[in-house]
Amino acid sequence: MGEIQRKTIQVVAAVIFDGNRVFAVQRGYGEWKDYWEFPGGKTEPGESPEEALRREIREELDTEITVGERLIKVEYDYPKFHLSMDCFCCTILQGDLKLLEAESSAWLTKDTLDSVNWLPADRIVIDIIRARLCTKDI
Repeated sequence: MGEIQRKTIQVVAAVIFDGNRVFAVQRGYGEWKDYWEFPGGKTEPGESPEEALRREIREELDTEITVGERLIKVEYDYPKFHLSMDCFCCTILQGDLKLLEAESSAWLTKDTLDSVNWLPADRIVIDIIRARLCTKDI
C-alpha cells in the first residue's frame, strides 16, 4: 500500500502579546476539544495571511488586532491532515477578547506556558514564545 496522501490545511494564528503575557484559547469542539491553541483559523481564497488573521480574531474574539512580524511557519502532520500554520506576533488594537467560539482562555506568562495542554502544532511555538517573554521589549 502507498503512503496516505494527507490534505493540507492552511491556517494563521495570532500570538497576542501583552507585556510579559501571551493569550491562549481552549478549543470547545471537535476531535481536539479541550486542547489549547493560539487563536486564528483558515485562510480564505484571495486573503493574505494578515487579512485572514484580522478577520478570524474579529469573528472569534470580537477584537481588532495589529498583526506584526511572522514569528514562525509551523508544518505539522496530524493523523488526518497536514497543517501549515503561519504564526504572527500581534497586539490588541481595540476590544476585550470576548470568547465567541472557544471554551476558555488565559493570559500565560513564561512560567505558566506549560500549565495548559497545547495542541501538538502549537507546542512547537512555545520555546520561541518563552524566549520572547524573557526579554523586556516585545
